[in-house]
Amino acid sequence: MNFDTIAFVASDDASARAAKRRLTRRYANVSPDAAEAIVALGGDGFMLQTLHRFMQRGVPIYGMNRGSVGFLMNHYRESGLLKRLSKATPAVLHPLRMQAIDRAGRTREALAINEVSLLRRTRLAAKIRIHIDGKVRVKELICDGVLVATPAGSTGYNLSAHGPILPHNAGALALTPISAFRPRRWRGALLPRAARVRFEVLEADKRPISATADATEVRNVVAVDVHEAPEIGLKLLFDAEHNFEERILTEQFQP
Repeated sequence: MNFDTIAFVASDDASARAAKRRLTRRYANVSPDAAEAIVALGGDGFMLQTLHRFMQRGVPIYGMNRGSVGFLMNHYRESGLLKRLSKATPAVLHPLRMQAIDRAGRTREALAINEVSLLRRTRLAAKIRIHIDGKVRVKELICDGVLVATPAGSTGYNLSAHGPILPHNAGALALTPISAFRPRRWRGALLPRAARVRFEVLEADKRPISATADATEVRNVVAVDVHEAPEIGLKLLFDAEHNFEERILTEQFQP
């Protein structure tokens, strides 16, 4: 697919800003609101910010790494950009929708491209009851926290918490405890992407918990509902020789 109008956006990193200046001199640059494709210059964190920023537009986003890991980014190269864009392989991501209720009864909603996580806020372990599609599956999880990760997020915090890496087209979500004490042998679960998860916070006054959807945090929650938002499709573009499926597969064989 050919893109006639491109917008370049960059993180605050000096190398990303310098790259943007060079690229805008070399290629035509339009406003992101008018672009057919957006080129994001930075790291994975900036890519997440860019996806959230333009979520309502649905415009394809092609990242070039000016950060550290760059899992969601392509290699940085200034030459041949238009050809790379025309040959890029798309990957559509569906975020998670979080609805968090706090102790005051307020409900806050946010979207997560990587994961929704619940974490204890004091020295006391969290106590959480887990419902899946209306049925209690874990009566009382004593832990530091718990998370639900998308395939895109499964290689990040989820993996650090010993959760599974999910292929992009697996049609699954990862439910992963964080430093679970009881049940001692429970290591989490794979859920169908249509599953609806409810976390019920036990002893919420004594054991306060925060819920986070990517960069949005809600403190002192008493209940958190999480499910995929299939009506929202975020399109990332990857170089064909190193597409998103290949990246996730490769992560499973890292030493």
